[in-house]
Amino acid sequence: MTEREKMLAGRLYDCGDPELLAQWHRAKDLVRDYNAADSADLEAKEAILSQLLGGRGKNVWITPPFYVDYGVNIFLGNNCEINMNCVFLDDNRIVIGDNAWIGGGVLLMPGVTMGDNVVIGAGSVVTKDIPSNTIAYGNPCRAVRENRPEETGRRTMP
Repeated sequence: MTEREKMLAGRLYDCGDPELLAQWHRAKDLVRDYNAADSADLEAKEAILSQLLGGRGKNVWITPPFYVDYGVNIFLGNNCEINMNCVFLDDNRIVIGDNAWIGGGVLLMPGVTMGDNVVIGAGSVVTKDIPSNTIAYGNPCRAVRENRPEETGRRTMP
């Protein structure tokens, strides 16, 4: 079993493994470029995200700065908005569904999955899966109530 396979299986692994270390450095360089890109240069940002993330849907908006470990283990659905200063510790797969909004300064732990129509409050530490149609916040992040977009003003991005 490779160190990457161990990592993705949630087992102890050697983060100094040459393959993992190369991916880590690649991700750090891409995130640096994304965070330094001109705010209005959407073409450059799209190109960087295409190289960095494992996958993403349409209308994904990530406000810099943001930070990742590997990048390739992050999968975002359609109409996702991620506010500034979010940290993705993606030494395991991180999946975020459609129509998600993640507040500023959120820390996402490895292996977290969020359903569709999820709102995560600013400063939350997400340690467990968050079900669809949920507003959640806190440390650790917990589901607080159902997300009803007509009541919260949560909009989908154009």
